[in-house]
Amino acid sequence: MPDVAALEDLARSAYSLYARRMDRPPAPVVADYSAAVREHQVWVAEEGDRVLGMLVLVPEDDVMLLENVAVHPDAQGRGLGRDLLALAEREAARQRMTEIRLYTNEVMAENLAYYPRHGYVETGRAEQDGYHRVFFRKPVVERSDTTFRGPT
Repeated sequence: MPDVAALEDLARSAYSLYARRMDRPPAPVVADYSAAVREHQVWVAEEGDRVLGMLVLVPEDDVMLLENVAVHPDAQGRGLGRDLLALAEREAARQRMTEIRLYTNEVMAENLAYYPRHGYVETGRAEQDGYHRVFFRKPVVERSDTTFRGPT
């Protein structure tokens, strides 16, 4: 089970760049990671005893919500974000989801360019929970001949 304090620390570090652009903390910084670990599918990328990345997935009917993908600033640029997105896609396919959805804040310009490079299509923009969000989706490609194991 992931260490909640490590997830909270990672979120603060990973979103620190964006926090300076916003008038309130980014949603992942104030998220309840105790609840996420209990109620959702939380994956971590570790190096030694350090958590360098996290992925939070929330199955909703036949859609997988990618609630959070975060990489520590020290590990950015090494492909870890890409690997976490690929993990999300494999899990969505394994769980027979039809698509992955995610959202980001409109001030996170890096994300607005990053997700389309990985096959995500913008589907809209709206204010939600006091944040100006940009919504994306990506169809899930079935991989019927592959078996994956993950959290239980």
